Amino acid sequence: MNERLTKSDWIRHGLRTLARSGANALKVGPMATRLKVSRGSFYWHFEDIADFRAQLLRLWQQRMTEQVIEDLEASQARPDRLKDLMRRGFRGERRLDRAVRSWAAEDREVAAVVASVDVRRVDYIAELLVSAGVERDVAASRAAFVYWAHLGQPTVMDPRRAAIETAALDAISALFERP
Repeated sequence: MNERLTKSDWIRHGLRTLARSGANALKVGPMATRLKVSRGSFYWHFEDIADFRAQLLRLWQQRMTEQVIEDLEASQARPDRLKDLMRRGFRGERRLDRAVRSWAAEDREVAAVVASVDVRRVDYIAELLVSAGVERDVAASRAAFVYWAHLGQPTVMDPRRAAIETAALDAISALFERP
């Protein structure tokens, strides 16, 4: 790389660093060294490390929650939104999500952002269930349960139990959508 990194270059590198090595690795010097640039490159784009970290969190929230919801809402297969969401959620890479959650366990401001993301995600799942005909109060409980499963799946250590087939995910999705 060179001295003319963009803000986006730094953010992408920060997200990769966070996913790979955790929040403690988000330090200007080591990141600049890895990118083969001076620390000045960083400070050209960010006020300080707190500004950088706040922007990382905003991009994580946008990409991993808001963009997913926007994509599902724009989908031609609107009746299958829960199925599509579950396929994405239970099949996708979640190292970055896990890293952000670990960071949240040690930082109250990050925890507040993660809590708001959790609320948004569970509320969206509940909306999908309500649109499938499930009563609102039942939908809220089911949505929370689906989300808990999503959060817990990456902790399963036995590879035989760490994933299930797409057809099984679709069948489970259908169970949750029953009124």
